[in-house]
Amino acid sequence: MKINRLLEISIILLNRKSTTAKELAERFNVSTRTIYRDIDVLSSAGVPVYMSKGKGGGIFLLEDYYISGATITGGEVESINVALKTLQATKYPEIDSILDKLGSVFKNGDIHSTWIDIDFTPWGSDPNESDKFLNIKNAIISRRVIKFSYMSSYGKSSERELEPLKLWYKGNGWYLWGFCRDKQDFRVFRITRIKGLEITDEAFTPKDIEKAEENRRENQKLPTVTMKLKFSPSALYRVYDDFDSEHIELSGDGSAIVTVDFPFDEWIFGYMLSLGPDMEVLEPASLRKELRKRAEKIIDNYTEKL
Repeated sequence: MKINRLLEISIILLNRKSTTAKELAERFNVSTRTIYRDIDVLSSAGVPVYMSKGKGGGIFLLEDYYISGATITGGEVESINVALKTLQATKYPEIDSILDKLGSVFKNGDIHSTWIDIDFTPWGSDPNESDKFLNIKNAIISRRVIKFSYMSSYGKSSERELEPLKLWYKGNGWYLWGFCRDKQDFRVFRITRIKGLEITDEAFTPKDIEKAEENRRENQKLPTVTMKLKFSPSALYRVYDDFDSEHIELSGDGSAIVTVDFPFDEWIFGYMLSLGPDMEVLEPASLRKELRKRAEKIIDNYTEKL
């Protein structure tokens, strides 16, 4: 229908700010003449759209134009709400004010729907401590080098100089990815471990980000090991929380055997020790031995010295 095409053209221009009659004609399977007529209709309806001919020309939308909430359906409002609620749960800065503004756009403030509430309950300190998150975001946008102290997962502190490129939320925390000048390579940093953040006046030109992203994904592929784990009946809730049913085999005594491939990294030991006596490693033997060694060290910490 023509009205749907007009609406979609408006949304395309809102997202891209410019396009061409040829691109739109191919998208909607109509002639360029039809697209020109559509643009005239939009302009007559008050949409600030205009066309420019020649090299670099096309169809443009004036800056600062926004679409009325009346064009968004109730279902789409709820989808936006879920997305924003999820972002709000990560403690993303400024999200509350965004929700308030959108609430004034959509009819009856539907964006504040109460049918969903998302809570990731962050562990540890607030990732936006002392405006750290906002400062990193601004550094990324303005392409400014940052300096900071960083505490690694091995308990070692170091001074870093970084060309920040991207923030992302993974698991239950925010991470920063960029080019570390000290290591001359791309690195990932957990924001809660960044201290003494300083934004310098030095600008930088981003490296080949697309190639770097491919390298990052490859480097994140840790070697895995096949494990057979036995869980006691009292820990079955953990089994269903952490594993797919295809990996679980229930025993007659109420216990469960889980066979799964895990990335072999330091976090494995923290996960297993958190289960205490409710979980036993059956295979491999090397993992049983290492876990026993670590458990004995814990016992030593609580053995009274004579």
